[in-house]
Amino acid sequence: MRVPTLRFELPHWPGAKLFCSTRLGGCSSAPYDSLNLGDHVGDDPLHVSLNRQRLESMWGTQTVFMQQVHGTQVVRLPLPPEQAMASADACFTLEKNLACTIMVADCLPLLFYLPTAGVVAAAHAGWRGLAAGVIEHTLDCLAHHGSTEDCKVWLGPCIGPLAFEVGEDVRRVFCDRDDQAKTAFSETSQPGKYLADLAWLARLRLRQRGIMRAEGNDSRPSWCTFSQPELFYSHRRDGVSGRFAVGIALV
Repeated sequence: MRVPTLRFELPHWPGAKLFCSTRLGGCSSAPYDSLNLGDHVGDDPLHVSLNRQRLESMWGTQTVFMQQVHGTQVVRLPLPPEQAMASADACFTLEKNLACTIMVADCLPLLFYLPTAGVVAAAHAGWRGLAAGVIEHTLDCLAHHGSTEDCKVWLGPCIGPLAFEVGEDVRRVFCDRDDQAKTAFSETSQPGKYLADLAWLARLRLRQRGIMRAEGNDSRPSWCTFSQPELFYSHRRDGVSGRFAVGIALV
């Protein structure tokens, strides 16, 4: 089975395993071709199930998917038996070989690891969730297990700052809260329209919580989902789109 080559490297964190899939290596048909992992986008449920099985086989971990709703809810894995799936945008676990998993098609995925506490987490940060505090809520949950200043963080692929056009309303959500956020927005030729740097906004929120260094997405084109149709799904680019996945598990 082919594991696609990414244009960036995943970090090596002893005690944890990180993964990032692409759209390659699955069985879904266009426009979901081919390793679509989203069961809510109109793809054949059988194909999605087979693709999720392939993902687990590739990376050797049990993956847990959530119903992502662009909010701030954080759940602990494993879920109770009566709860097959949670409506949440972040999760954490202290159990080994159980992957906290985020589905992606432009929003920013973040992976967290507290080595001394033996806990990992993942968060889904579109602009709404990021503005509402999904990063802060995730770190608050991790803080019950250890100092988050020692937390390792990795930012995965998302829509890049040359493709993510937003309006004045989105800019205000961030800049009215923190004047430093203005750096993440650049004006376009259209009045009231800006290009936004989602990864930079996330790094700003992390710094404000004492995490001065995060690995991964540094806003370069190699991390942009929109500009790489051969590797990544992008809802903004394609409209109807599949989902790839980013995840982390203790080993």
